[in-house]
Amino acid sequence: MSADVPALDGASVLAIDAGNSKTDVAVVAPDGTVLGAARGGGFRPPAVGVETAVDAVADAVGRAFAAAGVTSVTHVSACLANADLPVEEKQLAAALHARAWGTSVEVRNDTFAILRAGIAEPHGVAVVCGAGINCVGMRPDGRTARFPAIGRISGDWGGGWALAEEALWHAARAADGRGGPTALARTLPAHFGLESMYALIEALHLEHIEHSRRHELTPVLFATAHDGDPVARAVVDRLADEVVAMAVVALTRLDLLAEETPVLLGGSILAARHPQLDDRMRDLLAARAPKAVPRVVTASPVLGAALLGLDHVHAPEEVHARVRAHYEGT
Repeated sequence: MSADVPALDGASVLAIDAGNSKTDVAVVAPDGTVLGAARGGGFRPPAVGVETAVDAVADAVGRAFAAAGVTSVTHVSACLANADLPVEEKQLAAALHARAWGTSVEVRNDTFAILRAGIAEPHGVAVVCGAGINCVGMRPDGRTARFPAIGRISGDWGGGWALAEEALWHAARAADGRGGPTALARTLPAHFGLESMYALIEALHLEHIEHSRRHELTPVLFATAHDGDPVARAVVDRLADEVVAMAVVALTRLDLLAEETPVLLGGSILAARHPQLDDRMRDLLAARAPKAVPRVVTASPVLGAALLGLDHVHAPEEVHARVRAHYEGT
């Protein structure tokens, strides 16, 4: 820290939760007080390059540092989208370390932030379903379980983008006769004020509707399933199957099937608490992992990044509790 900035006694933490759509950062004092926080845009290294993506984070970090009255911290705990492989974690850690925000830097996939936000100690499994889908698990001894989670080439299916594409596929085939009937052929185009699937296909192909708006079709899928459409309901059931498959594999890898273990469910789709999805996930978990304790996490993921940082610097429990109280309002 610079000479004109008051020193903090003990280890301070910069927590970063950088997702595809937004970035949250927080500066945590050694006693657990949140000194400053800021929000920035999405973190998408594959689309814009590592340095440009980190530049976007740097803007939020600068504002959080200014609010906290510091220029650096002891440790940077960064949970980042698109940090899917160890080689990517190393590359991103090097990029963050070069910014000199902290003496040490630890990078994890952003799914770990959801997991740590929902548990009192590093013990459990989390499945996150937002734009994509991912799953991680951890034990107090440091063992972890994870998946590459980079799309179909790594065996993934699920998340808002995949659900929207699946809904479009079924609706298009229903409209032209290649597939069975489904109300999706009506509800999807209606969402954009269009009268037919042909009109929607044309609008999407010619980009009269921006590509980024396709994710708006996921809530339409769930609404159509809620109204009883068999095809839409089958897609929702498939998502439940995928969520539980990932959770059970992670529990198995960590030898946690035989002991009571939290299974945290996070991300915009799982946090929405769709009844059909919720019920099927819980039924499947009860059958395949009876000791699992499913719970939806609604706390801000930056809380998880902060707690992981405090784990790293061996902060006492009362410090963890103060940070959690700040974000959970307890």
